[in-house]
Amino acid sequence: MTGYAQLWQAAPRDWADAAAAWHGLAGPVRRRCQGLTDRAGRLRTGWSGGAAAAAGGRITGLRGELAGVLPALVEADQVLAEFAARLRAAKARLAEAVALAGRSGVQVDRHGVASAVPAPSRPAGRRWAGPETGILRAEPPVAGAAEVARVAAALRDALALADAADREAAGRLDELASAARAGWVAPPPPGRPVAGSAPALVRAWWAGLSPAERRWLVLHEPARVGRLDGVPAAARDQANRLLLADRRDALSARLPGGPDDRAGLRRVEAALAGLDGIAGRLAAGPPRAYLLGLDERGDGRAVVALGNPDRSAQVLTYVPGMTTDLADAPGELGRAGRVLARCAGIAPGEETAAVLWLDYDAPDFLPEASSPTQAREAGPALHRFQEGLRATHEGPPARQTVLGHSYGSVVVGGAARDHGLAADALVFVGSPGVGVDRAEALRLPPERVWASTAPDDVIRLVEPPGQLAARAVLATSPLATAVSLLRPDDHRLWFGHDPADPGFGGRTFPGARAGHAGYWEPGNPALDGMARIVLGRPVPAPGG
Repeated sequence: MTGYAQLWQAAPRDWADAAAAWHGLAGPVRRRCQGLTDRAGRLRTGWSGGAAAAAGGRITGLRGELAGVLPALVEADQVLAEFAARLRAAKARLAEAVALAGRSGVQVDRHGVASAVPAPSRPAGRRWAGPETGILRAEPPVAGAAEVARVAAALRDALALADAADREAAGRLDELASAARAGWVAPPPPGRPVAGSAPALVRAWWAGLSPAERRWLVLHEPARVGRLDGVPAAARDQANRLLLADRRDALSARLPGGPDDRAGLRRVEAALAGLDGIAGRLAAGPPRAYLLGLDERGDGRAVVALGNPDRSAQVLTYVPGMTTDLADAPGELGRAGRVLARCAGIAPGEETAAVLWLDYDAPDFLPEASSPTQAREAGPALHRFQEGLRATHEGPPARQTVLGHSYGSVVVGGAARDHGLAADALVFVGSPGVGVDRAEALRLPPERVWASTAPDDVIRLVEPPGQLAARAVLATSPLATAVSLLRPDDHRLWFGHDPADPGFGGRTFPGARAGHAGYWEPGNPALDGMARIVLGRPVPAPGG
């Protein structure tokens, strides 16, 4: 059981460093596996006969045993990193409880007991910063029973989170230790969910497997496991991390051989830089990153979570817009990270995750961006992903928010309209319209639909085809003023009524002048608004 003094003294950074050390073992293991593969190949070319076959079989067996450890290494990294994250949240809650005690005139002794009785051993007004210094006394020195009860409840909440994290991490590490003795992997029974299966069915299938069978699938069928919505985030992360090096090799093989295809060379080099950026973020933290999807083909796709969405009380899914491809994934992930950081600033004791969902073919040029085709094609996948988050979440349901920027808001709006989204809030920033003219058409109560468009965002100039020409003609006509008064809708954009207009029927939040891409800049009220929506906290009204 985690005690009050233990929690004050706990060092999450040490556990995060231990996680990084386990992560660092995966590289040497992969290199040793490749070395065994190379030796087996050389053996086959220079040696034949029964002895050669036996030696080759032994090398292959050794390689298989060594490779079987890889999922366990990633799993150990996950367990320790998640424990570190939950310890941070527990310590933040403890600090909030102590701050509440200070404001309420409640004292907390070195054992974490809240009381309204003044401590005779300390002069009045002295404040205590930790259990090693003795007694906390704040002004006023005496509090009522209600204040004491609130502080005691806040202290219990912090300690309960730390205790649950401690017991869970110990249990998961015990299971890994048992697997080391009994065998890391075991073949699962036949039958696999096909691509596109309902996430609830996938989750039920996965839950019916033993840990050894799950590790076998991660090791031998990572491409299947890594893409299946309904498989927990931890397993998808393990599978996709195993695939990352292969994906990079496949992309490198696409490098043009001749000097004439300079454009192709630049595209592949940019995508390789994107993969390297993702790999760098996977090795960094906190928060720990989870690789939930990766595809190097075409413009490339990636789904990356900061924090484990299956364990978090709030989960943001961020869908970026036009021209976004694999090369842009690290930068877009940085935007999701800034929302997450602002959430931590507002509510440091909350467990929140943010997902970059770049699992669609974003338009590259304005003619493509003026069409809803690519958004419509992305709708089923986004719907399925959100359903998967619901299916794999542990404990009480998380508060889920889906945020679309620019053309990404068309993707989010179309998915909500056509398929429904498992979301508690929809957020649109810098939107050219979301495919509907009224918030209620998005299948959520209008008060759960939010939008913000900066005053200087060029998206405000985007109008339906033909309307800009009509405006030019009207501007030269003496009837221009009269006609403008009769216009039924002066807030119509490429894809419907502007969601940031009060007439859309949703809610709005402020954004400073920062152009089309500045919503995530530090100090922009839009960043604060996005974080508050994710957390379910009150959001200031524009101009408020």
